[in-house]
Amino acid sequence: MALIENLNLSDRVTQELGRAIISGKYSNDSGFPSEAKMCEDYGVSRTSIREAVKMLGAKGLITSRPRKGIVVEPASKWNLYDTSVLKWMLESSPSLLVLREFLQMRMAIEPQAAALAAQFATDEQIKQIELALNGMEAAGNDPTLSLHEADIAFHTSILAASNNRFILQLRDFVSTALNVSIQHTTPAKGSIKAIVEEHDKVYRAISLRQPERAKSMTAYLIDEAIIFIDAEIAKQEQK
Repeated sequence: MALIENLNLSDRVTQELGRAIISGKYSNDSGFPSEAKMCEDYGVSRTSIREAVKMLGAKGLITSRPRKGIVVEPASKWNLYDTSVLKWMLESSPSLLVLREFLQMRMAIEPQAAALAAQFATDEQIKQIELALNGMEAAGNDPTLSLHEADIAFHTSILAASNNRFILQLRDFVSTALNVSIQHTTPAKGSIKAIVEEHDKVYRAISLRQPERAKSMTAYLIDEAIIFIDAEIAKQEQK
């Protein structure tokens, strides 16, 4: 029981310290609090603090160096594929530049995943994509249902249907970032009906086993979002 409690405390401290680092509260310039200070601030034992520090180190946020103690690493060394790190970044400040980089990443992966799904997906996997699409359509008719969740399910189902193990490893990463990016880009697409129609074109290309069409339809979806984000960035730069 004590072990579980320590793990829970360590996880809470990891979450709070992680958000503090990414928000800029702690940096190379401002320094990082000592073990004693963190024990006092968070009301936990040194064991919990050390476990939290170990977890943050594994995420690339900090390192422990001789005679320097704990040092906050620059953002270039953070493990962005760690879903916690990505989530903290997007929660702290969902920068349009970060969203654009994420969309660029999607452009490099998802069109190819859709093409592979058209070639290699099982009938059951294609059914899962269809169910997610049906969920999006249902959300258009019932405001109590979540378009957001169905949209994420649609995209992650395609990653799974690619049957490529390397692409599948990105499913949690894509799902985490989609939680934020969809909120920014969905309004630009207009009505839910229009959104569903665009996704339906991707689904039909996959179900009809048309790899190149599935690839181009997926690229079109993502490119629309990139164009919108680029326009928003341009507006900010003009202010």
